[in-house]
Amino acid sequence: MSDLIAKTTIDKRLAEIITPVIEDMGFELVRVRLMGGETATLQIMAQRPDGGIEVDDCAAISTAVSATLDVEDPITDAYNLEVSSPGIDRPLTRLKDFDTWDGYEVKLETSEMIDGRKRFKGPIRGTEGNEALIEIEVSGETQTIGLQFDWISDAKLVLTDELIRDVLRARKDAGAVNEKDFDDIETILDGDEET
Repeated sequence: MSDLIAKTTIDKRLAEIITPVIEDMGFELVRVRLMGGETATLQIMAQRPDGGIEVDDCAAISTAVSATLDVEDPITDAYNLEVSSPGIDRPLTRLKDFDTWDGYEVKLETSEMIDGRKRFKGPIRGTEGNEALIEIEVSGETQTIGLQFDWISDAKLVLTDELIRDVLRARKDAGAVNEKDFDDIETILDGDEET
């Protein structure tokens, strides 16, 4: 599971259990996170290899994962299971995500201090070996730095008009968004909407 950012030991263990179930159904695991609270929530984000996922898919994954977790029993206390799409401003949890979303803005955090900082924000510039590349400002100059994937504790796309437009265009091209809805959203993003 070295190619998936998992925050805790239990998240890593859950990913090991859940990944084969989800992959056998034709999906990819994007993120798994067990979050505390009065009743814990097990959050699973999944998608098809082409990026899409529908509500019925989430329900099917929930059913299959629940059955597997009942057998494996890795969580001792009561919990709620939540299966969802990663969304537009999705977390980047796999090294390949940095190639897929090359050019889009990311906010990321590292587990250790790097040159006096743990937080970085800028356009993604793909990958090189086991490093995620990001363009940042240093002393007024733009430079691309490489961060070891293992150093990254959290990474998420920044919601921009460009990202929204491109994701919706891809969904429209795949037939998941109709032409009129896409045109209406594009008008709003362009600021042409009369108020």
